[in-house]
Amino acid sequence: MRKPRDYDSELKALDDKAKQLRSARLTQLGTLIVTTGADTLSIEELAGALLSAVETKDPAIREGWRHRGAAFFQNPARGSARKADRIASRGTSNDGGQASAAGDTKPQ
Repeated sequence: MRKPRDYDSELKALDDKAKQLRSARLTQLGTLIVTTGADTLSIEELAGALLSAVETKDPAIREGWRHRGAAFFQNPARGSARKADRIASRGTSNDGGQASAAGDTKPQ
């Protein structure tokens, strides 16, 4: 006789896997924001730019973005020079990590 399937444990395993995939996706999105330098934007600016991108329906514009994004990921030096520039500019800024006009703080 066959052993009955434990549907509850299978559903729990699938739920755990879905949570793990969502967490990995959030981590990748955060890494993308930092790698592209978008972490220098205020939250309001970043949200506005993303909303504009989502609302854009013109295929030519979207294809241009896709092409530029693909080129970004193919450039092996993309992170090192830009990241060093951002770190250097943060170190010489006059705000010293204090709250900006938007009310947020920049990590040091």
